Amino acid sequence: MTHNGFFTVARRMLLAVAALLMLPGAVSAQLPVIPTPAKASAGRGALALGTATAVNVCGGAYADELADSVRAFIAPYGAGEGSVTLMLADSLRLPDEAYTLEVSPDGATLAASSPAGLYYAFEAFRQLARAGNGKVQSCRVSDAPRFAWRGFMLDESRHFFGKEKVKQYLDIMASLRLNVLHWHLVDEPGWRIEIKRYPRLTEVGGRGNWHDPEAPAQFYTQDDIREIVAYAADRHIMVVPEFDMPGHASAATRAYPELSGGGEGQWAGFTFNPVRDSTFTFIADVIDELVELFPAPYIHIGGDEVHYGNSSWYTSPEIQQYIADNKLDGPVGLEREFIRRVADIVAARGKTVIGWDEIIDAGISPSKAVIMWWRHDKAHRLLMALESGYRVIMTPRRPLYADFVQDPGHSVGRFWNGYNRIEDVASFPEPVMYLAKGYEEQLLGLQMSLWTERVADTGRLDFMTFPRLAGVAEAAWTPAASKEPTLFMRKLPRFLRWLDTKNIRYFNPFDPKSTPEPSAPDKADVLKNG
Repeated sequence: MTHNGFFTVARRMLLAVAALLMLPGAVSAQLPVIPTPAKASAGRGALALGTATAVNVCGGAYADELADSVRAFIAPYGAGEGSVTLMLADSLRLPDEAYTLEVSPDGATLAASSPAGLYYAFEAFRQLARAGNGKVQSCRVSDAPRFAWRGFMLDESRHFFGKEKVKQYLDIMASLRLNVLHWHLVDEPGWRIEIKRYPRLTEVGGRGNWHDPEAPAQFYTQDDIREIVAYAADRHIMVVPEFDMPGHASAATRAYPELSGGGEGQWAGFTFNPVRDSTFTFIADVIDELVELFPAPYIHIGGDEVHYGNSSWYTSPEIQQYIADNKLDGPVGLEREFIRRVADIVAARGKTVIGWDEIIDAGISPSKAVIMWWRHDKAHRLLMALESGYRVIMTPRRPLYADFVQDPGHSVGRFWNGYNRIEDVASFPEPVMYLAKGYEEQLLGLQMSLWTERVADTGRLDFMTFPRLAGVAEAAWTPAASKEPTLFMRKLPRFLRWLDTKNIRYFNPFDPKSTPEPSAPDKADVLKNG
């Protein structure tokens, strides 16, 4: 293409994008895209994709790279016609992750100012192409996410699922424009990440799982971690590790008993020893290796359910002397000091702490910490975090915990004055937004969290995750004014058919009896209000 030709194409695309940005706000029910775009309208006719469809690029190396994926995607559809143009340009001045998409029978233009935005334009385009079996409905879309944090938390301490399953989930997350994997690799049942300086963490702490304490060690090597982090980054997904403390430390203290905060029976070693310098040396060493493995600006430190009443924090002469010497308010004050010390360790390495909503009480500077609000029955904690100046990620048990059942007929999982239907997931966060009035800019976003006590294999993992993960995408991406719950549910069967092609064993909310509940570990039961 000549320079003049290049600039002519670019000018036409700029004009097309400008027109898209002036679209009316009404969402078209005809567009089978999840999550629902912010603004969209459908036109007449369709673009037929195939080997003859030209793929043009205007915008540099990333657009060139993505063009190869576009060509590979459209080739199997047949002969095809028209063209697909990828435009990546700062001059469009679109927000990060935003994109525009214009399709006519003659061609399609995908445009963005950021690589993530162009990638998301392609994901929306792919959904339209799959829906039409290679014929993409004419449309205009101007789209951008409601929230920056659109996440999924996977607990692999309680049960381990492995690298290929995680990659499959990252693929599906990318299609849904979800952009954070919160990876819970450390907890009581097992330590699942190799730490070079402390090999017994995986040799000893990696043995066992929630229902079988004698199971062979399972964990990710550091090479595995790097591979998955890179795989996620290629899909514009950030991976955030969680290193839970000072409670939920049993796997670490089994490996290194000198780190234990005491306790007996099932509570033995549940907490780290909160007063020994060696504990904080260990924590700093582990965080150093996490920083090397995870480029994300965050380290999640847990901070929930410390239960020091079941350790020796009240009875240990060593701990009681420390409390007295430092004039702390008993074990409560000691816990808060512990969290502050760890936050400082993380901050010294250029990272920001994330913690569950209990850490609000530690008094960490809002510049050093982000809060995850999880206790749905303590809505005041959300307001407290916002009023204290913290940025907040919403993941309340109701409706965003995926260990809660999806249907009242299910026999395994949690209830709490109800259960977590996909409709309730997709409708979030509207029921709690009144609490955030005036603090909306402090809401980073939301995520679905899946604890795996009763999820022992990939079949049950799929069953508890899907299709609710699509509801999370709708909740996190689509602006409130563009949400139509009935439209979302009408689009969902097409998403389920796509999951079929990936052999995902999802729950079908339209025909519950067609998807029998998979088996669960022997310990499984229905938990209420817990």
